[in-house]
Amino acid sequence: MNYSTLKKGVAVSFVALMGATTLANAQETPATSSSAKVFGGRGQYRSWSIGVNGGVLSPFLAIGGTNDFNRADVNLGYGLSLRKQLGHAFGLEGNIFRGKVSGTNKQVAGALPAGIKDFETEMQYSIDLRGVVNVATVDFLRRENSVNFFVTAGYGLVAYNPIVNGVDNKGKFGEDKDKDFVKEAYIPVGAGVKFKVSDRVSFNLGYTMHFIDGDNFDGVYAKATTKDKFSYGYAGLEFSLGSKSKPNLDWVNPLALMYDELKDPSLRQEVEALKVRVSSVEKSVEDLKKDSDGDGVSDQFDKCAGTPAGVAVDGSGCPLPKVEVAVVDASNVTGFERIQFEFNSSVLKTDSYPTLDKLSSVLRDGGGKVTVNGYASSEGTAAYNLKLSKDRANSVKTYLVNSGVNAKQVITKGHGEANPIASNDTEEGRIQNRRVESARD
Repeated sequence: MNYSTLKKGVAVSFVALMGATTLANAQETPATSSSAKVFGGRGQYRSWSIGVNGGVLSPFLAIGGTNDFNRADVNLGYGLSLRKQLGHAFGLEGNIFRGKVSGTNKQVAGALPAGIKDFETEMQYSIDLRGVVNVATVDFLRRENSVNFFVTAGYGLVAYNPIVNGVDNKGKFGEDKDKDFVKEAYIPVGAGVKFKVSDRVSFNLGYTMHFIDGDNFDGVYAKATTKDKFSYGYAGLEFSLGSKSKPNLDWVNPLALMYDELKDPSLRQEVEALKVRVSSVEKSVEDLKKDSDGDGVSDQFDKCAGTPAGVAVDGSGCPLPKVEVAVVDASNVTGFERIQFEFNSSVLKTDSYPTLDKLSSVLRDGGGKVTVNGYASSEGTAAYNLKLSKDRANSVKTYLVNSGVNAKQVITKGHGEANPIASNDTEEGRIQNRRVESARD
């Protein structure tokens, strides 16, 4: 990669990377008031500004380097700028300026052709796009800044006419020797400081070095790998554009805004109110779980408070009716009334509760075991009906266990479509086959 390509790549990559990063993290959000919030987006700030500047142009750089001429003249330069601030720390700035750069040799350098003593290069225009980074402020801990330091870098194009020893070659440039100016790319790199004059105006001092992608800016080809360059030291005024009800994004301190939000009395009050609401909800949850008599039904829904320990209760917390052992002898129980189910359902019907309560009482008071057999009608596949019959048998077991029967006393089996007690060719017969039967082991 040659020097020219490297310079272009570095400049374009810098501007593109910084711009993309800032845009990804700072979405436009409409302003809702004149009070800026740190996470509110660029829409709540003034972010456009225009500037004018003037200063001194020189063929020499502050960092040194080789030059074809050993003395620089002081010449005036002037320009305009337009900047879009994309975040607290980064913006994009377009610049255009004009002027002339000149220099002389007290004695002709050995590397120059004999007789070349001075040059004067007229810049028709110099235009570039730069990324501007705010790197520090002398009062960063204050709510608003009044002094900012910045660095810049970018990519530009300059059109110029070099005059050597007073000879003007204007109109003789280009491949066809008919152009008034030479056009070449350059990379501007600079730094500066800005002072806040008012909410709208700032005073800027800056210095920019321009590295040109060519060796003809001073009208002399040194026949080496060096490139020409020039510098611009300037002072200027910058004017913020936009609604006066919005603060200028350049001068707002994000850390101070964050601190303001954390100390906002209304926000603190809202947080305290939220804590109270959370405590209220937690208390309500605890009240819902409270079960004073330990019967498994919370006090909120317990209609029979103070049920003695060990007494089986229904869903409302009231004791289930007991069936005297003398009425039904567990040792003689061989079965009970069939429990019927709706089509494709394993949910117990309410009319089966009395039968199940009676069996529960027998098992709890008299012991023994029962086998609960589930069945299904012939609709659907055999595999599905087998599962449905098991679910029906388990529904009965669940009811008995919840009423106080030991789970080990109840054995469940699913038989699917097997052992129909009526024809599956009629709906009446299928209704009878959707059943659960029980037999004592």
